[in-house]
Amino acid sequence: MKSAVIVFPGSNRDRDMFHALELITGSRPQHVWHTESTLPDVDLVVVPGGFSYGDYLRSGAIAARSPILKDLVAKANSGVAVLGVCNGFQILTEAGLLPGALMRNAGLTFVCKDVLMETVNNATRFSSKFQKGQVWRCPVAHHDGNYFADTETLSAIEDNNQVVFRYAEGTNPNGSINNIAGITNAAGNVLGMMPHPENLVEPLHGGLDGRLLFDDFLVAH
Repeated sequence: MKSAVIVFPGSNRDRDMFHALELITGSRPQHVWHTESTLPDVDLVVVPGGFSYGDYLRSGAIAARSPILKDLVAKANSGVAVLGVCNGFQILTEAGLLPGALMRNAGLTFVCKDVLMETVNNATRFSSKFQKGQVWRCPVAHHDGNYFADTETLSAIEDNNQVVFRYAEGTNPNGSINNIAGITNAAGNVLGMMPHPENLVEPLHGGLDGRLLFDDFLVAH
């Protein structure tokens, strides 16, 4: 499987993602600097976590106007798989590739801990290795992870089964509406999620729960 990781000023989880992808796929991903205009021909493009541009204005707002985003939007609209994690999720919403917005955590504090995730849709290319209803552990590290969408948008994504992951009952760390932790676009080829599966993919991490997401996509290719 060929993959690429987009890097912005302030990205700090790009190397974690790079390591996870290389570990699981056996192929070195390509680093793509945000000022480039064209993405390489790959099966998966990842927008990693961090604090692009120091989270000025809104988290992900400046990064969403970077030159590489034009081609990312075009590739996503043509069906290429895109994964956005944490700040990457924020960037994808700011770029219009995913509905809704990520706001400040309900407690107005940075949250860094493990949470429990529930897989509510395992019929996507990112989640079919999970059992529907499977609860699994995943780290979070964010200040602006509170997912929000207006009533009409929320109804649409729920009715269209675009919610893939929710925080398991009683573990919502940020106040996200409907406990939403990860969603896809309507076509199902773009996934955004706040937790960091790349940080739970080998024994040294203390578990392998996050590996299922990457194993799923690898098997599909």
